[in-house]
Amino acid sequence: MTTRTTTPRCHAMTEDLSALEWQARVDLAACYRLIELFGWSDLIANHVSMRVPGFEDQFLINPFGLAFDEITASSLLKIDLDGNQLSESSYQANKAGFTIHSAVHQVRHDANCVLHLHSLDGMAVSALEEGLLPLFQSSMFLTGDVAYHDFEGPALNLEERERLQRDLGERHVMILRNHGTLTVGATVAEAFVRMHMLERACAAQIRALSTGRPLCRPSEEARLHTEKMGLNSMFRYYAPQAWPALLRKLNREMPGYDS
Repeated sequence: MTTRTTTPRCHAMTEDLSALEWQARVDLAACYRLIELFGWSDLIANHVSMRVPGFEDQFLINPFGLAFDEITASSLLKIDLDGNQLSESSYQANKAGFTIHSAVHQVRHDANCVLHLHSLDGMAVSALEEGLLPLFQSSMFLTGDVAYHDFEGPALNLEERERLQRDLGERHVMILRNHGTLTVGATVAEAFVRMHMLERACAAQIRALSTGRPLCRPSEEARLHTEKMGLNSMFRYYAPQAWPALLRKLNREMPGYDS
């Protein structure tokens, strides 16, 4: 990856951006702050990316070294699929983040936003042989759309991108074995709401399994019906309804992301 390191621009940066790119930056910065607010961050690790509107080969990602509650719209980095940093900053992108996110953006033109976490419950489920089980409504909205990718070590080898692309295919949720979780969406809202549902499903599964009690499983008919809802319009409908409420919560509890 090549970079240009200069003093980062802040508010004046908006003068050089299209309205669409600025809105993408605001939404992506909000997503980082929400991840912190919900307790899913991992110091300065993890990453969320958003394709730059109008550019298939460019995306926005966090500056490696900033905590998620420090990220603002103007501090986000713009890079291309070759790893060239296109925005001025004293920070660089996380190399593993570039590998994972560029892999998805290269081939999934519907996946404008890619969200990757190392949450405790997500990691726990990633280490279970059975993966995500269709035990709860929130699980079943996702289980028909989950891919799995085997652990290859930290994602620093660009050759892994081909295998990430193959394993994800056309799905919108991926469990990275022994590593964490990943969701994609046409919008930041869609990717975040998918991850929120995945996080709750993983947490509920770990709690249920920890009891050691026999599990009540849904009927095959009910499972398939719920999975079909998750595969169709459920997230495209629900995410735009939930996102404004999430932003209102963020404005109350962790404002400043839109600067």
